[in-house]
Amino acid sequence: MAVDWIGFAYASLLIVGGIIAYTRKGSKISLAAGLTFGSVAGYGAYCVTCDPRNVKISLFSSFLLTIIMGMRFKRSKKLMPAGLVACLRIWAPERFSATLSSSTPSRTGLFPRTISQPSAASPGPASGPS
Repeated sequence: MAVDWIGFAYASLLIVGGIIAYTRKGSKISLAAGLTFGSVAGYGAYCVTCDPRNVKISLFSSFLLTIIMGMRFKRSKKLMPAGLVACLRIWAPERFSATLSSSTPSRTGLFPRTISQPSAASPGPASGPS
């Protein structure tokens, strides 16, 4: 079982960033957002650690935070923190697609395979006298 160190590092950066924003600027919103998104990203990294194909939570959190911080960067034109956070996780889909393509297929996930094959014991359709 390979640990998703990159995901855990990203989650801790989000939490630390929220705490730093609160201590420097007194921003309770930044603290709440840092703790919330850091926790969700940490849980996503835990899910990827348990099953490398279970990337839904990590992709959702990275997508949502990239959109939010990208809009903040576009509005403020300041690299810190919005531009940095948006750029840090914009490559997440590429990393997870490489993970998904190299792992073995699993039966759990968004679209599990449910192919039913007739068993050898069943005689097939009954053909009676007509």
